[in-house]
Amino acid sequence: MSAVEAKDFLGLLPTSSQIERDGELTVGGCRLSDLAKEFGTPLWVIDESNLRSQAQRFNGTLQALWPKSRAVFASKAYPCTAVYEVMAQEGLGVDVAGGGELALALKGGVDPALMVQHGNAKTEAELSMAVSAGVGTIVIDNFDDIDRLERIVSDEQGVLIRVVPGVRGDTHDAISTGQEGSKFGLHRADAERAIARLNNSDRLRLDGLHMHIGSQILETEPFEAAVEALASFGEFDVYDLGGGLGVRYTYGDHPPTPEEWVGALVSAAKKFLPHHARLLIEPGRAMVAQSGITLYRVTTIKHGTPTFVGVDGGMADNLDVSLYGQRFEAAVVNRVAGHDVVDLVGRHCESGDRLIEGISLNAPVVGDVVVVAATGAYTYTMQNNYNGALKPAVVFVSDGQAHLRVRRETYDDFFLRDVASAVRK
Repeated sequence: MSAVEAKDFLGLLPTSSQIERDGELTVGGCRLSDLAKEFGTPLWVIDESNLRSQAQRFNGTLQALWPKSRAVFASKAYPCTAVYEVMAQEGLGVDVAGGGELALALKGGVDPALMVQHGNAKTEAELSMAVSAGVGTIVIDNFDDIDRLERIVSDEQGVLIRVVPGVRGDTHDAISTGQEGSKFGLHRADAERAIARLNNSDRLRLDGLHMHIGSQILETEPFEAAVEALASFGEFDVYDLGGGLGVRYTYGDHPPTPEEWVGALVSAAKKFLPHHARLLIEPGRAMVAQSGITLYRVTTIKHGTPTFVGVDGGMADNLDVSLYGQRFEAAVVNRVAGHDVVDLVGRHCESGDRLIEGISLNAPVVGDVVVVAATGAYTYTMQNNYNGALKPAVVFVSDGQAHLRVRRETYDDFFLRDVASAVRK
């Protein structure tokens, strides 16, 4: 790494990040090596100020351009009680895609009236839970949703119909959702049938339409095309335009800013949608990714071609690499400028457990702390116990203070759900 690239690495981190005179990285005013020492590794660190700033950018920009609107956090990106608390405090709505996310959002103080419930295969129990909690909007993804809700709802429930806009963004197949053949939403003929049925329902109030075309999309044109597609279904009072804005994981990524993305959506809405309508957007990945980093400690180095730098985490705390081939960037926390090209690998029993191939680190040695940038989205979500790995702690940092928000899992936690056998030998 050159000095310029060291500066570029800072550009992937939360905006509060700095390199101190002794070469140490700080985030939120906290030295990363000190955080690793105090809380252990692997460790997820969230810059709270950066997280709040992102929430304000999305919600504030949208409401400035389209007053009858609200940003709704796609909480599957980081379903942690502490993150729900931040979103509630910043006045955002929250979307939940399962009973667990709903329970966490309620625990985090989110107003259920500002919640949107999603899911392509919602159970009757989850729908009952949402109705009982007072969830303001339930997204209809299939006719079984309608059948179940008409049995459950005793008064009136606001709903949106998720439609397939027939638009595909440039992203991984597994996270592309708006194209023909998607498992999500209703295609035109079914959507029209659902609209007619809901218009005649005495319990379900059809407020409008929902769409979502995928995740980690780095251009605005597909979103604009999807908004245009919504207009062909007719006029409604509410349009949920979904999320999907990509983030900068690597030096070569150049996504639109939140302001550019929201501006493109609103411009399309002004052109194609009724001006009296209420708009919702659902940023998830772009809300939290840059606010988070992961700290690891180097446990072993195998010199050769390639040189393997092994750390004490891996695919149990970051599945994005194995699932989607996502590239990340990293550095040693007290030697950011680097030149040794290595493969940063995890500790799990899979050859595919390579966190970053061909990464430049500065003379890594056993005991170094390595920081991986932009890990605030979907790492916490998809954590697992492969090889009996303990799930990491989550620390919020701000103004030089670090607060433990999720403790590290312990081995005793493994046994909490065990049921003793009644069989005696």
